[in-house]
Amino acid sequence: MPPSLSRRCFLSQTLMGCSLPWKHIMGAEPARTRFQLACMTLPYSSFPLRRALEGIRQAGYRYVAWGTQHRETEAGPPVPVMAIDAPVQRARDLARECRDMGLDPLMMFSTVYPEHPEGLERLSHRLKQAAAAGIPQVLTFGHTEGGNQKLWLQRFKALGPIARDLGVTLVVKQHGGETGTGQACAQIIREVNDPGIRVNYDAGNVMDYLKVDPLPDILKCADVVHSFCMKDHRDWPIDQDCGPGWGEIDHYRLLHPVAWTGRLMPLCCENIFRPLLPRPSDPAAIDRLATTVRAYLETVIAGLHTLPTP
Repeated sequence: MPPSLSRRCFLSQTLMGCSLPWKHIMGAEPARTRFQLACMTLPYSSFPLRRALEGIRQAGYRYVAWGTQHRETEAGPPVPVMAIDAPVQRARDLARECRDMGLDPLMMFSTVYPEHPEGLERLSHRLKQAAAAGIPQVLTFGHTEGGNQKLWLQRFKALGPIARDLGVTLVVKQHGGETGTGQACAQIIREVNDPGIRVNYDAGNVMDYLKVDPLPDILKCADVVHSFCMKDHRDWPIDQDCGPGWGEIDHYRLLHPVAWTGRLMPLCCENIFRPLLPRPSDPAAIDRLATTVRAYLETVIAGLHTLPTP
């Protein structure tokens, strides 16, 4: 058992696939979920990666999630944070750079759909990059028009043992179409039935793509949710994604079903922007938005854990 895990935490993670509360399994009170609040580099994609990392740290985050690409020079093309074919040493080096700055990386985008012709090979390499970097989760999702679920099942059943052997979890989030809800993603993950493959919940996408209320939806998948992409959404006065706290989603109700899992639970802020207003052109303004979102979510988490255990 890793020294950083208590026996109680280890047992709760071992029982991750069970939907019964802790007290019904062990005769003990449920253990609090240890939410890990991270900011993605994605909101800083118009700026160099180094500036994104500096801003996230200055905004008070201890954790970071690697986005997809950044503009390293004003006139240059976007540069991938981690190229899909980059050697694992590159991932190890970038993770060390993050930790030297005081940021622990928790998640990275796969940047490849599971149904891609080379999806198995590319996702396998992503898992190896994550393992080399000490990143616990790799995020993937499907095409908004729906994917080949039979192929997804084949791929995930092959990827599950690879992920487990590497100590990484491949998480699948909602992205419209046949995988647009948490319930739909959970049905796939339950059929795969491998602890190396789990659900990432993106409430903003559930509202945005399918106009589905995420609050009843998350109740149908909470037992297999192992992380969140944090964004909010408004249907009025404009149909628009936004940062947590500025939309219509009640984050107390959203996180309550997973607040006593005993697990580590990354909450990775993907969108931190205000609705209706233009996105900042100054990275310092993005820092301030990141700070506001962090404070809001910290308040939600602290409040939830004052409630009686279920």
